[in-house]
Amino acid sequence: MTPLTLGYSPCPNDTFIFYGLVHGKIPDAPEFKEVLEDIETLNRLAIDAKLDTTKISFHAFAHMRENYCMLRSGGALGRGCGPLVIAREAFDENDLSGKRVAIPGELTTAALLLRLHSPGLTDLIVLPFHEIMSATQNGDVDAGVIIHESRFTFQDYGLHKIVDLGEWWESTTGHPIPLGGILARRALGEETIRRVDAALRASVEFAYAHPDEVKPYIRAHAQEMDEAVMQQHIDLYVNDYSIDYGSDGEAAITDLLERAVAEGIVPESDHPIFLK
Repeated sequence: MTPLTLGYSPCPNDTFIFYGLVHGKIPDAPEFKEVLEDIETLNRLAIDAKLDTTKISFHAFAHMRENYCMLRSGGALGRGCGPLVIAREAFDENDLSGKRVAIPGELTTAALLLRLHSPGLTDLIVLPFHEIMSATQNGDVDAGVIIHESRFTFQDYGLHKIVDLGEWWESTTGHPIPLGGILARRALGEETIRRVDAALRASVEFAYAHPDEVKPYIRAHAQEMDEAVMQQHIDLYVNDYSIDYGSDGEAAITDLLERAVAEGIVPESDHPIFLK
């Protein structure tokens, strides 16, 4: 059987989760071929249906429900882990409208949360996530939306937090923040999709059970990230929801997509989010 393509980012939370799958540690799992790219590249590859399974922004998923369904394990969903809007000079979050704001990809959930928070924004500039803090510091943009490890380091750049979009989401909805999940192509068929989901859950559990074995793989892809920041990253984005969303997680994902449809940001869909 041809290996299934599996897309995910080189960020520590993803390499932690997928180590077991791509290193043959999970018995009876399908064979996978890793495709490591940033989240916006993965979003675009999935829109073109070029990946069998992939990490995805929930925002992007809303545009491809006809071809993909959401798996129940492996996602990034939680509390206190949302994107931050930062700026060189502090200002009130209600003054965001009219500002030039950098986002880490048009189809990222960070961009969706920003648009839900500030519907009047019109001047959004797409930049690679690792360039947003310097662009904000240099005054190329009025503000930027930061994700990943940047939330731990933005103050080192002399930048100010304008709004925590995750905190805003939690206080507005009561739900945890749904950032990204794992998709499988519906064309793989129900039996294969369920095998992949079971293997994915086992891979998360393997990483928790064998953290020292997983660390060299994480470190190899974490570029020059400090060890402590790397662990903070994993602790923030990998949690019980990464094993299974449960009813709380499903409700959060459903609410996010329904709000995005209501605002006209994403299309309506008759296709279920998960396999029934």
